[in-house]
Amino acid sequence: MEVSHGLKVFSLSLFLLLCIIYFFSSNKLNHQYTKFDDQLQQTQFVRSSVANHISSALYGSLTTNGSIENRYRNPTFIRKVGKLSDSEKLELGLAKARVAIRSAIKLNISASDDDEDAPRGVVYRNPSAFYQSYLEMEKRFKVYVYEEGDRPIVHGGPCKDIYTSEGRFIHEMELENTKFKTRDARYAHVYFMPFSVSMMVKYLYKPNSFDKSPLLRFVSDYIRVISTKYPFWNKTQGANHFMLSCHDWGPDSSRGNPLLYNNSIRVLCNANTSEGFDPRKDATLPEIDLYDGNMSPDLISIPPDNAPRPHLAFFAGGLHGPIRPILFRHWKAKDPDIIVYEYLPKNLKYYSFMLQSKFCLCPSGYEVASPRIVEAIYAQCVPVLLSEHYVPPFSDVLRWEAFSVQVKVSDIPNLKEILNAIPEEQYKKLKEGVKAVRKHFVLNQPPKRFDVFHMILHSIWIRRLNVQLS
Repeated sequence: MEVSHGLKVFSLSLFLLLCIIYFFSSNKLNHQYTKFDDQLQQTQFVRSSVANHISSALYGSLTTNGSIENRYRNPTFIRKVGKLSDSEKLELGLAKARVAIRSAIKLNISASDDDEDAPRGVVYRNPSAFYQSYLEMEKRFKVYVYEEGDRPIVHGGPCKDIYTSEGRFIHEMELENTKFKTRDARYAHVYFMPFSVSMMVKYLYKPNSFDKSPLLRFVSDYIRVISTKYPFWNKTQGANHFMLSCHDWGPDSSRGNPLLYNNSIRVLCNANTSEGFDPRKDATLPEIDLYDGNMSPDLISIPPDNAPRPHLAFFAGGLHGPIRPILFRHWKAKDPDIIVYEYLPKNLKYYSFMLQSKFCLCPSGYEVASPRIVEAIYAQCVPVLLSEHYVPPFSDVLRWEAFSVQVKVSDIPNLKEILNAIPEEQYKKLKEGVKAVRKHFVLNQPPKRFDVFHMILHSIWIRRLNVQLS
């Protein structure tokens, strides 16, 4: 009788002990998945490796390390954890997007015939993947725009002239009705720091001083403010933040914070891989020069395909940078088929020459980017890229070889021979390619699907897909 009573007491004590252990272990597990705004500890991130020719940024490197996607695909795990935190819900949505894109690639799912905007044809690396990725972006992508900072350096930018793309993007993201913008930072996939490097140069830089330190200090101070006030920068070491600049000094300004330079998404016109531009995480911003903020009327109505283009190639521009002197030395006033001016005479029209030329030469200037690439596309003049270490815009999804010609700097003396060697049929295909991609480089107000504003967002979306938070 005493033995039986002792067993009962022991069993009851053991049961209570197990209950206590379960209670504390359960609380510990739940504590690991508290709400997003309570998670002030640093989050580790993994970025998929991406080759320099960045089609793999979308199609080749949407491979995960297994920790995120597999975890969310495991229903047993979810049952054990219970309610997901805000950050985990975001990661779950991104995991689903990756799966959908892979499925589109594997099954070669084409766009619906009802969607006239959908990508089709040889100008795209993989139309199915791009289309599915774009749909996922439209469905899920949210950007938080930091409110800190004052105009004119923050929350605005130049909306005309050579830095148009910088100012217009910032302007669109500042509008309250922008579809991709969220006012609740907890539900953002990326965080936009809306300072304008062009405006920094205008208001902070002392002319002819060559001292860029005021720009770096401003960037450093701005990140210090947002990282102190909010948890989001510190949680990811800046990996889900982005800046955008079309000024030549955009890359230098990003050195104001090492994490911005090394981890964050930098959307830059000056996309020079020899100067730190990393296409695995950085994106190229098209350089668009709109004199008064609008496309020239000469480029709105393009002559028909059968209209003559009597000039083989054309360029007019200032003599600066390392490449243009080579072009001028070999071709300025040297050949009637290749028209090269340093400055176009006032009685001649710049865009008329573009519209009458088969190829438009796009040499780099002081830096690698050139607004002539977009101008050539507007004029349906096949761009000839004369640059080194430049990553063209939207190379994740566009096959630049299908609508442009890349000529090595060392081959500039052979330019006429190279261009004349392109068969007429091939030239027509290149020109058709230019027509097909034109919509991706047009600024619309308000923005339209697949235009340059949405293509810039898609470049950021891809790079966020390649960052997996654990």
